[in-house]
Amino acid sequence: MRSRFDEQLDTLNRELITMGALCENAIARSAKALTEQDVSLARTVTELAAQIDQKEREIEGLCLKLLLQQQPVATDLRVISAALKMVTDMERIGDNSGDIGEIITVADLTPADEGEDISAMARSVIKMVTDSIDAFVKKDVSLAQAVVDYDDVVDSYFTRVKTTLIQRLRSAETDAEQALDMLMIVKYLERIGDHAVNIARWVVFSITGERGVAP
Repeated sequence: MRSRFDEQLDTLNRELITMGALCENAIARSAKALTEQDVSLARTVTELAAQIDQKEREIEGLCLKLLLQQQPVATDLRVISAALKMVTDMERIGDNSGDIGEIITVADLTPADEGEDISAMARSVIKMVTDSIDAFVKKDVSLAQAVVDYDDVVDSYFTRVKTTLIQRLRSAETDAEQALDMLMIVKYLERIGDHAVNIARWVVFSITGERGVAP
């Protein structure tokens, strides 16, 4: 019975890795679509978001099967409950990426001085998502806590881009509507970082029974 349970836990890990890869791809595509002003690429992010939604349902079903058909001990219960919480945040990452893609498809955006920071910010949140999933699979509390700490990097990018956009608005160097669209995009990226932090904290809970230290 335990052997079967362990096999299903391995399947859960693989499914979480797959879902994480979809999230990373969605973020990367939305960022590339912005920098290259590629509307057709932006539209594909919506398709990825739908795949992420489907994967969330599949993983939730697997978790419920583990809870109902097996006899998990306390540690197993923490792992399964953490996985259920994690996929919720991962699904929201997909939604946020899709929101970015939607903005790009309807707005005529031309990133100026903030373009490089936005690209770096996107790479940073991808790293956070990747590391948070790796921490779960490897049961690595230190890596999970590093994700929580790394959120400061994403926040600094957000502050810098926001300041740049506000300065350009005040000097009438940019279209107000475009500046607001760009601000929404970096806000979605900042939220993705927050969701990665949530995932990392649930990883800590799955291992220690505690949510970890707030950044």
